[in-house]
Amino acid sequence: MRQIVLKAVTPLFSKVYCVDTGFHTGEENMEFDRKMMAAFLDGRFQKRFGSDSCLWRFYAWRPYAITLGYNQEQSDIDLLVCRTAGIDVVRRPTGGRAVFHAEEFTYSFFAESPEHNSVLYRMVHEVIRLALEGFGIEAEFCRSTLARPNAAPAVGAVSCFTASARYELQVDGRKLVGSAQRRTRDVLLQHGSLPLSVRHKELCRFIAFSEGGAFEEIRDEIEKKAISLEEILGYIPEYSRIAERMMHVLGGPDGSGGVQIQPGDLSDFLEDHEQSIH
Repeated sequence: MRQIVLKAVTPLFSKVYCVDTGFHTGEENMEFDRKMMAAFLDGRFQKRFGSDSCLWRFYAWRPYAITLGYNQEQSDIDLLVCRTAGIDVVRRPTGGRAVFHAEEFTYSFFAESPEHNSVLYRMVHEVIRLALEGFGIEAEFCRSTLARPNAAPAVGAVSCFTASARYELQVDGRKLVGSAQRRTRDVLLQHGSLPLSVRHKELCRFIAFSEGGAFEEIRDEIEKKAISLEEILGYIPEYSRIAERMMHVLGGPDGSGGVQIQPGDLSDFLEDHEQSIH
């Protein structure tokens, strides 16, 4: 199966790089993604690593954080409740809806490519799907956006995990991976969340409610539409095991595919630079 994904990746990118940056604050994580996208836009990354190269980043959150989509209203979230609970609230450079990043594996993917967004979206999720096979998980692509015929608009407008896009991954009809993209010219940033436990469903605790009963509605909607590895496997897998499986898939059958680099190899890209992504 790994040969299939390598055939999909290799024609697009001559070299696949991977970096595990571990646990950071919400602002640090989003600043990393903004600055790496800037390094692709001005060609600094390609100059060092090759014109047809791409980068995968693996990371997690300490303390836990809520990220908002680029155009999402901050008023969707109760900032006082978040501050009291020690939860960071930051804005992503990508679109989409709010995500509560608790016990999860998070990825970012950077590339310069003329391929359509949907082609890269599917390719990225295919890599994750194959990594999940190593845990005995048979995830499937979502073929279309999940309908919410009876739900109030506010339910789906706040939480990322209450709606699925085509080519996102689901198990038993419930969303397992939530992803979002941003493209500027031919440079694409895609990042997403793979919940290790049910903690991501606690997002409803931090939503600013204006109507009675909305808490229960959003809680029930998230429970119905979203799933975590804990619920599938019966235990919470360690972040490091997911990272290892991702590297295994990207490395290919003979281990010569993906190249693992260290965060220090990218440190100069993270310094202040005249080009910035907001």
